[in-house]
Amino acid sequence: MYQVLYRKWRPQRFDDVSGQEHIVATLKKEVAENRLNHAYLFTGSRGTGKTTCAKILSKAVNCLDPQNGNPCGKCEICRDIENGSVTDIVEMDAASNRKIDNIRDIIEEVQFKPARCKYRVYIIDEVHMLTTEAFNALLKTLEEPPSHVLFILATTEVHKLPQTILSRCQRFDFHRIPPRDIADRLLYVAGQEGVALHDNAALLAASVADGALRDALSLLDRCMAISSDIDEEVVRNAAGLADKEYLYELAACTINKNTAKSLEIIDRLYSESKDMSRLCDELIAHFRALMLIKSVRNPRDILVMSESELEKAQTQADYLSLADIVYYMDVLSRAYGRMGHGTGDRTELEMAMVKLSAPELDATVEAMAARVTALEKAVKNGIAVSAKPQSVETELVSKPEKSAAVAQEKPEQKSDITPKPPAGNADEQKPVTEPYREQEAKPEPRTEIHSSPPAPEPKPQPPRQSAPNLDEIYRNAKPFPQWIEVVNKIRPISKSTAAAFTGSLAYESGDYLLIDVNNETAFDLLKNSSKRDEVRRAIRETTGRVFRLGPYKKPSAAQKNEDKLDTFKSLMKDSGIEITEE
Repeated sequence: MYQVLYRKWRPQRFDDVSGQEHIVATLKKEVAENRLNHAYLFTGSRGTGKTTCAKILSKAVNCLDPQNGNPCGKCEICRDIENGSVTDIVEMDAASNRKIDNIRDIIEEVQFKPARCKYRVYIIDEVHMLTTEAFNALLKTLEEPPSHVLFILATTEVHKLPQTILSRCQRFDFHRIPPRDIADRLLYVAGQEGVALHDNAALLAASVADGALRDALSLLDRCMAISSDIDEEVVRNAAGLADKEYLYELAACTINKNTAKSLEIIDRLYSESKDMSRLCDELIAHFRALMLIKSVRNPRDILVMSESELEKAQTQADYLSLADIVYYMDVLSRAYGRMGHGTGDRTELEMAMVKLSAPELDATVEAMAARVTALEKAVKNGIAVSAKPQSVETELVSKPEKSAAVAQEKPEQKSDITPKPPAGNADEQKPVTEPYREQEAKPEPRTEIHSSPPAPEPKPQPPRQSAPNLDEIYRNAKPFPQWIEVVNKIRPISKSTAAAFTGSLAYESGDYLLIDVNNETAFDLLKNSSKRDEVRRAIRETTGRVFRLGPYKKPSAAQKNEDKLDTFKSLMKDSGIEITEE
């Protein structure tokens, strides 16, 4: 008869246990030094090795030739315990033997010495299922058992145990096994079984198992029934993981504020018999994944998704702030809570998507707080707030520049103070919107009566910008912590530009943003006006400010052997200012 993998490959020694090093080291030391406790309590979630360690401990304390705390696995006692022919090792399921009569049988048996082993070991699984009377009957024996008796209690719900039981046991908390440890074990088992298991597939199976090695081995069993070459697609089919592309589409509609398309997607899914409450729950889980990506240093250990899905989720997370994601989750959670209570589930989900695409329609306190926070941030960054929505291409400028632009663009008042143009030929009338040109008089023709040509009129020069104090700029430069976010904003627009600035640093000094990068390609890209505008736009979207771009040089090197005129020219050129030499 075929033996399932989690039974066939159950660890037989402490050294084979995965992900529980803190427990294994203590148990090995106690066995090696013969400092055994009379009662152990193993607690933790399913599939983390509680029963496995209990079996190994029962063999280790009775082994005829223990190896550094591990059972040898070769002696007569170890072999008989393994095949279940030793009556001194008793495994009891408290879920089906939970009454006081079952505990009375144990109390009577512990008075007799073991038949073959050194210790009589009682492994009581799911001990939290015992009745209150059974716990009370076990108390005295558990506290002062005979010297030849060992109790090992295992449970997944330790909070249900009475404090009187907890105080009489040495407690070990089994942690969820990390995905990497589970994947390594799956790769080992697959190799022993002659099956080709890809590393990405092993990681996906480990993520689906949620820290339970037994569940991962069961999933590997199902994958082996499908194919002997196991990749991510095989794992997805075996685990029943459907394609979640529609979640990314709905999230993209929310990011782009595309209400119409989001409602069309919901209509399509509804026509395909997709449960709306389940869809809402999946959307909440999707935005939770984005929240973890924004908050956790290594979200791969937490999220259950493939590498391609993780890459798409990271791209979407780059477009959102953490506050936006939490607000989206809150709106969807409120819609999910109202489903099934009057309004149809589809209607609730559609209303939630409309609120996410148009936050001004949400009148809750949370929505108002989110909008006030956005306004405060805009005002702090110097962005002019307009009642009319601005397009993505709208140029945002700082406060002084915005005021000047408005002053130039605003037409003069045409009320009583506007002078009427004189009557005459219509072609000679100047438009009022040209205040500087309407005062200019046409030059009268002059007769050449001088021997020397007249001096040419000086050409109007553009306002000359004062030369910046380079020493002061470098001296006042402070780290610019938002530079990483700026590079991330550039990546969806131009991967080459983002790659050139990857690993670089930036420093802020007044109106200058000094970039510290050893890649000359980065500054070559900045000489291109379109590339420079992409960087400036990303900076504006992140900070709401307009900076002049330039290279960063450490003050110690910049103040010694540099030509300040050349540095000034380079700084102006990188800022987009054309310099002509005569």
